[in-house]
Amino acid sequence: MDNTKDKEASLASMGNHVYFKEETWDADKIEELSGIYYRVLQLIGENPDREGLLKTPERVAKALTFMTKGYSQDPCQIINSAKFKEEYKQMVIVKDIDLYSMCEHHMLPFFGKAHVAYIPNGYITGLSKIARVVEAFSRRLQVQERLTTQIRNCLQDCLNPVGVAVVIEAQHMCMQIRGVQKQNSVTTTSAFTGIFMKELNTREEFVHLIGSKLH
Repeated sequence: MDNTKDKEASLASMGNHVYFKEETWDADKIEELSGIYYRVLQLIGENPDREGLLKTPERVAKALTFMTKGYSQDPCQIINSAKFKEEYKQMVIVKDIDLYSMCEHHMLPFFGKAHVAYIPNGYITGLSKIARVVEAFSRRLQVQERLTTQIRNCLQDCLNPVGVAVVIEAQHMCMQIRGVQKQNSVTTTSAFTGIFMKELNTREEFVHLIGSKLH
């Protein structure tokens, strides 16, 4: 794949400081996507050659590439990059993980929070890696139900813990700005393995903790 660096520099609004942004893109992919979005603008009745839209096809192409970068990431590899032997046997929870994804039916965003817990079985992983797993799976075209089980399965397969629990709460733009147009609806999904499936008290403790404001 031929990656090229897209570099932008501009003067800051105050003083003589220079703002420098460096991003890496697949130039061929961006060019092809830009051509498609140029045509999309024409089809909806816009003039893609007017001043405000001159760089819009390229910007949208780069935005879409960023929002779907999870296809190039291996979530299990993320877990294994910080996997440590540890005899801790109590619940580990990372809650309120910000989540942004795209509905595969309309390619509109859905966003919310993920709450992830596991009970170690000889191995733990870095706390940031759990958030990165959520990110890797969410940066793909998704449905919330599958996203929830993918996160659960990844932790179960890569860490082999006593159990995993995942709850996602999200708002879907495909329900809010089109179709039924219900702006205040929230969708909650959950997925469990191991002790969270078998022991009601353990599951209830998880649900209680993700709902508590201990911090």
